[in-house]
Amino acid sequence: MTAYKISGARVIEPNIVRTADGVNLFYRDWGDGEPVLFVAGWSMGADSWCYQMLALAQQGMRVIAFDRRGHGRSSDPGRGYDFNTLAGDLAAVLEALDLDEVTLVAHSMGCNEVVRYLSRHGQRRIKRVALLGSMTPCIARTADNPNGIDRALLEYFRNEQLMKDLPKWVDENLPPFVTEDTSPGMRNWLRAMPLQASLLALYECNRSLQSEDFRAELPGIALPVLLIAGTNDASAPFELTAVATAALLPNAKLQVYEGAPHGMFLTHMARVNSDLLDFVQS
Repeated sequence: MTAYKISGARVIEPNIVRTADGVNLFYRDWGDGEPVLFVAGWSMGADSWCYQMLALAQQGMRVIAFDRRGHGRSSDPGRGYDFNTLAGDLAAVLEALDLDEVTLVAHSMGCNEVVRYLSRHGQRRIKRVALLGSMTPCIARTADNPNGIDRALLEYFRNEQLMKDLPKWVDENLPPFVTEDTSPGMRNWLRAMPLQASLLALYECNRSLQSEDFRAELPGIALPVLLIAGTNDASAPFELTAVATAALLPNAKLQVYEGAPHGMFLTHMARVNSDLLDFVQS
């Protein structure tokens, strides 16, 4: 494995890391103690993790989350939405804050960024990894991944839904992301996050997600990995993602949430918080 050094990343003002290529990444940083760094899913930002962050901070941990480029309060540079660059942004946050013995917690597409970070930049700073609703190892259908999602469907989403009416798509896809008893206020809060992101970032990140294959990278991750997956996850089908990912990781525990959707970190908040706390303290 080749380690790619990210040099020049630094904190330029409170809550802002500037990467070597001049992109400002907003981050939250609460508490003291053992560090836990959260990486959000596609179209989400640091805010999406606030309930996990607060729960762990109250247990004496330092909790950090950042908005990826083109999302939330971070820069919208119009470039760098491939996984190599996004993994470099994660490395920049770790370097600028000089974090070690870190637990990485990621959701959805953020899991793919974490895997690429570990395979490209090494595992020196990281102690353990939790992946929720992971989109690894390979989402798109290929000759050797026949159960993947039809590429035509992924392209239809980008070209006919994302590019034409993002708010409509968000409204139509919130129900499978959460559960029937999710409050209207929580739904409105979730709905606002994708609408704060760069449309270009959403488009290019989704295209990267379709094109990348992480099957060769997962076996090289020797760290303890907690996989949390819902059996009703419409975005990351259980067998295609969680089961396949667990089979490739040498030191993984798969925690199955029966009936849980992609947004299990909100719909099953107490259980997720308890499982993360147990994992961090293990």
